[in-house]
Amino acid sequence: MALKAKVLGREALMKRLNQLAPNVEAAVEPVKLDIAREAAKRIAAAAPRQSGDYAESIRGGYLKDNPANERVGIRATKDPTAAGIFGKWFWHFLEFGTAPHSTVKGGGTVAGKKVALASGTGMHPGTAAQAHIFPTWRAYKKTATRKMRNAINKAVREARGK
Repeated sequence: MALKAKVLGREALMKRLNQLAPNVEAAVEPVKLDIAREAAKRIAAAAPRQSGDYAESIRGGYLKDNPANERVGIRATKDPTAAGIFGKWFWHFLEFGTAPHSTVKGGGTVAGKKVALASGTGMHPGTAAQAHIFPTWRAYKKTATRKMRNAINKAVREARGK
């Protein structure tokens, strides 16, 4: 016997959850923020320290409270209570590293790169990847999912009177 699943989308899912338990969004909102703050705390602890105040800039918060921050790795959300992790803009250079590259004027062109290589100056050696965001999130994701599921289940139980 094959199992069938139907993908509803966020609006349909929230509509069904609100029919089942009207207070589910209010119950889940603080848990989302707690998860974002805990993940940010763990990521900051694993962040490289030689990058100035980068580790101290990592924080969790609501997306609605940080409208100027660029969303990376996620699509635009329709969730008004979505939470995320925010930090300095160069996090991806630390996370994934950089390739050797020319820093001289016009160094991005083939001719500029040849001049930089010939002179021996103006070449940046690149940096090794210092992965700290995605490995930390992967380690914490199971716990975060459990916290979210527990909050939803608790709201459903309260709505059903159990």
